[in-house]
Amino acid sequence: MNHQNAKLQALATAFLSDKGLLSHSLDDKVILPGFCDVHVHFREPGFLYKETMKSGSLAAAHGGYTAVCTMPNLDPVPDSAAHLQVQLDAIERDASIRVIPYGAITVGEKGETLAALDEMAPLVCAFSDDGRGVQDEAMMRRAMTEAKRLGKIVAAHCEVNDLLHGGYVHDGAYASAHGHRGICSESEWVQIERDLRLAEEIGCAYHVCHISAKESVELIRRAKARGVDVTCETGPHYLTMCDEDIQEDGRFKMNPPLRSRADRDALIEGIKDGTIDMIATDHAPHSAEEKGRGLEKSAMGIVGLETAFPILYTHLVKPGVITLDRLVELMSTNPKKRFGIDTGDDFTVFDISTPYTIDPSSFLSMGRATPFAGWEVYGRCVLTVHDNEVVYSL
Repeated sequence: MNHQNAKLQALATAFLSDKGLLSHSLDDKVILPGFCDVHVHFREPGFLYKETMKSGSLAAAHGGYTAVCTMPNLDPVPDSAAHLQVQLDAIERDASIRVIPYGAITVGEKGETLAALDEMAPLVCAFSDDGRGVQDEAMMRRAMTEAKRLGKIVAAHCEVNDLLHGGYVHDGAYASAHGHRGICSESEWVQIERDLRLAEEIGCAYHVCHISAKESVELIRRAKARGVDVTCETGPHYLTMCDEDIQEDGRFKMNPPLRSRADRDALIEGIKDGTIDMIATDHAPHSAEEKGRGLEKSAMGIVGLETAFPILYTHLVKPGVITLDRLVELMSTNPKKRFGIDTGDDFTVFDISTPYTIDPSSFLSMGRATPFAGWEVYGRCVLTVHDNEVVYSL
């Protein structure tokens, strides 16, 4: 064990000893605080053929996560206390880790009528219309004003619909070379620019979901320097891949898309200098049929909970791009602090010495679509403990 958190190691070792789980050597393994992902889709209620609360939380535990925040593009959309309760009942019944839902910003995530934010505020981590950008500036202003009054974060999927033009991959070299319709970076950063202006004016706590473009990094960097109350996340795939890596397969299709090498490099600089506060997977499972229609026609979204740590450890920590402590900040400390999530003495154990190959058939998620299939990585999850209970064991 070589992580510096001596208190956590002592607590974890005592727990493992008490449970009789120290029969295998802990040499070449790390004990880390349970991870927290503030951007996942567990698909329940409404889309249980893609994922369930049970399968999603088991997949999270398999990836070392003991807390996640679930996005509201569900049926019913959690836009009122009554609609939210359907998801809360599923969490109470089937979640093996801590699951905290988002409340929608607008009714049905349609962008037309403000949701019942006051009803949901005590029960949600934040408000978001994830999957859709709030197109109307006046609506976002109302949402931020109300969220500030309630002491909640507005977490925004930033996307200008008028700039999409039916695109489904980055508007770059790959799209041009293969005749695909591209999504321009402006569709992301133009709305971030608007929201940052509103957040600065209103004083609302603002969080930007899954940034992918270099312009987004710079806008947020400048806003932080001005004192705007803003945080942001990016995903493991945006930090380790670019549009040069795309293949003609639905497992390379997500929103926002894999962008250019320059965008990837800017995101890496963002996690190094603190502009980017956290890494979230945007775990978005779909059925095999929905992801098997090729690059153009497959559904947007990939799974990520079970590959995040090994991908990031192998490609950022081992080469010395960031330290293991910085990765723990990005995957655990910072998201918990920003969203007010306490996971107590939860911990996870990873074998970082033995390489293995990512095999989607071993996932506990019902989703299998990952661009990382076949990659050799280090960092296999051995054990995850939540609330003094083993929720995953190899």
